[in-house]
Amino acid sequence: MEKLSKIFSIVTQGLEAQIVEVEVDVGAGIPSLTIVGLPDKAVEESKERVRLALKNSGFSFPQKKIVVNLAPADVKKEGPVYDLPIAIGILVAAGLFDPKKIKNAIFMGELSLGGEVKPVRAVVQAATLAKEKGLALVIPESNQREANLLSGIEILAVKNLHELVQKIISDPIPYQKTKGVKIVSRDDFDDYDFSNIVGLAQAKRALEIAAAGGHNILLEGPPGGGKTLLSKSIVSILPLLDEEEMLEVTKIYSVAGLLSQEKPIISERPFRSPHHTTSAVAIIGGGAFPKPGEVSLAHKGVLFLDEFPEFPRFVLESLRQPLEDKIVTISRAHGTLQFPADFILVAAKNPCPCGYLGDDHHECVCLSSQIILYNKKISGPLLDRIDLCLTVEKIPLKQLKSAKKEESSAEVRKRVTRAREIQKSRSSGQFKKKKLNNSLSKREINEIMPLSQEAELLLENAVEKLGLSMRSFLKIQRVARTIADLEDSARVKPSHISEALQYRPQNKSPYEV
Repeated sequence: MEKLSKIFSIVTQGLEAQIVEVEVDVGAGIPSLTIVGLPDKAVEESKERVRLALKNSGFSFPQKKIVVNLAPADVKKEGPVYDLPIAIGILVAAGLFDPKKIKNAIFMGELSLGGEVKPVRAVVQAATLAKEKGLALVIPESNQREANLLSGIEILAVKNLHELVQKIISDPIPYQKTKGVKIVSRDDFDDYDFSNIVGLAQAKRALEIAAAGGHNILLEGPPGGGKTLLSKSIVSILPLLDEEEMLEVTKIYSVAGLLSQEKPIISERPFRSPHHTTSAVAIIGGGAFPKPGEVSLAHKGVLFLDEFPEFPRFVLESLRQPLEDKIVTISRAHGTLQFPADFILVAAKNPCPCGYLGDDHHECVCLSSQIILYNKKISGPLLDRIDLCLTVEKIPLKQLKSAKKEESSAEVRKRVTRAREIQKSRSSGQFKKKKLNNSLSKREINEIMPLSQEAELLLENAVEKLGLSMRSFLKIQRVARTIADLEDSARVKPSHISEALQYRPQNKSPYEV
């Protein structure tokens, strides 16, 4: 007798999941197993995994014609996530147990040849979808901590296929409701605490401003000056992730397949540091089946690009859109996907190819033409999206030995958190979206930035003498507003404007293109 079963699973598009109906028909015909519905190679290979997993779990495989349809048929399905729903669908169609018991559940899991249920990607997205649709969730035991991020979801986490079938058949209530896991973000940073950085007061001040307003920053200086240490330490002064941000970042890492049993939840702000040989697709995201790139993996955290000019020009130019819009749009023949990319860019560079231009203790061996070409790799439009530029000088050994106790990251973080709270409260009162200062438009700046007469005159003189573009003009206003927020000042003072002007590229700088 022919039978048809229907099991729910998921497919991810970007960071969102949607329901996939896994329809299994067992009927008369030459014994075979056919999968339709735009499966990729990994889904096609599930035929043998499912067949042997059922056999080695003590179940007989129907010697009939089996057709599996993954609907909607016009959406590409990839990965081994459909092994478990296909296997359950075959057992239901074969009449092993009542289909009503699995009617309102989402199944996902990879099967080994022995019947073990292995971990899969995108469990956080599946849990979110299950909560929205009021469905239960059947997942590998290894993914249980990810599902526990959300509360009020009925889940069944299993080690193997045999255990799953036994629980469905014999247990009247096989599911357990999640209570939600309270995750505390990490607040100790050991080697990368500001208290370990001797001197470099101006550089640490610039990083504090960047962290408070979400501003992008470029550090220049000779090798060994502390650029990398400073860049890695900025994460230690950023506000701790809240639960909503943790869930958002964890979703990205789940889709990218970067979660593990040891680290199933991202509880601290990401710090991504790709090498300059990394491809544009790896930086921005994409591929045949688009996945998040480094700019999305750095969401709510920091993207550090060391040896900034060594990155290929087209890779650097591809950063312009995510830096401006805080999202990455990836277009392919079958559709367009968007990934979030709200990060702080921290870039570091040497003053020249050899690194020793202007160094008192080393001779620069670069030709002037080499220096010009090296610095021209950073285009004007890209540099316009960097709010703070700073030269980091080496600290003399005598100063290192006689250094006083430095301020800790925890103390700086309090000021940064307070400044961000001011920005968010101001945004909720005047703008539709909560924004940090680095994202403010000209209209929004005019609304929230009352200038004293002295500050307005200083800014006008700076525009006239320095020949600032409109983008540079707005950039200085945003930075000045952040400096005022750090001082809890409602008005922007001349001192705030003056300090903001210090962090722009000077006219004599080789950055100017």
